[in-house]
Amino acid sequence: MKTYMLLIIFSSSLFTFSALAENAKQDSSLPPVVTPGVYGNPDKVGKAPSDAIVLFDGTNFNLWESTKGGEVKWKLIDGAMEVVRGTGTIQTKKKLGYGQYHVEWRTPDEVKGSGQGRGNSGFFPLGGPEVQVLDSYKNSTYSHGQAGSIYNRYPPLVNACRAPGVWQTYDVIVHSPVQDKEGKYIRKSAYTVLHNGVLIQDNMEVGGSKGKTGNLRLQDHGNPVRYRNIWHRPYRDPLPMKKK
Repeated sequence: MKTYMLLIIFSSSLFTFSALAENAKQDSSLPPVVTPGVYGNPDKVGKAPSDAIVLFDGTNFNLWESTKGGEVKWKLIDGAMEVVRGTGTIQTKKKLGYGQYHVEWRTPDEVKGSGQGRGNSGFFPLGGPEVQVLDSYKNSTYSHGQAGSIYNRYPPLVNACRAPGVWQTYDVIVHSPVQDKEGKYIRKSAYTVLHNGVLIQDNMEVGGSKGKTGNLRLQDHGNPVRYRNIWHRPYRDPLPMKKK
C-alpha cells in the first residue's frame, strides 16, 4: 500500500513539474534561462555563459583568419593568442551581429615605448569602430586614444587600466539602431563598454544600419598583446512591457 501511494505521489509530482515546464515554454513573457559564466580575473581565465558563442577558447585558430586571406600567423601561448608583429590583423571567419562581446587581454610585462607605441592593439566588433587596446597604466597619450576609447571618437569616462602584464577584460555591448514606423532612425547603433567591470563608455553612438553584421577583428599594431576567452552573446529583442 505504501509503495502504491509513493508511486501516486511521484507520478503526480512529475506531472506537475512537466506542466509547469510546458507552461514556461508557452509563456513568451518569461526570459530564457542562462547559466552565468565565470568572470575572468588577473589570476584565472573566465568562462563563457551558456548562451554565448565561444570564438576563442585558447586551443586553436579554427574560427579565425587573416584579414589578408589565409591562416592566422599569430602565436598560441599558455591558452592565449599573441600578436606577431607584421603578420597582420585577424578576424573571425563568421560574421556576427549586435549583442555582447567579451575579451580578456594583456599587454607585455616588459614596458617598451610610450604613448601609442606601448602595448597597442585594437578590438573591432562588426569590423569597427575600434575599441582601443593600449597599456594606459601611467602612460600619457591623447584622450581619444587611451585604452577603452572608441578610437578617435570618444575618450573613456575613466582610466581603469591595470598594470602591464596583468590580464584585463572588456565587455562591449553593441546596441542595435532603432527605427520609427516610417523607417527613420531615431537612434544609431551604439557602444557600451566596461573595462575590468568599470563602465567607461555609456551608449555612445557609432552609426551602423539595422541588421548589420561583420567580422570581429583584432589588430596587429606591432606589439605582442595577448588575448583569451573571447565570446559573443547575440542581441535579443526586449520582452514586451507588462500591460497595466
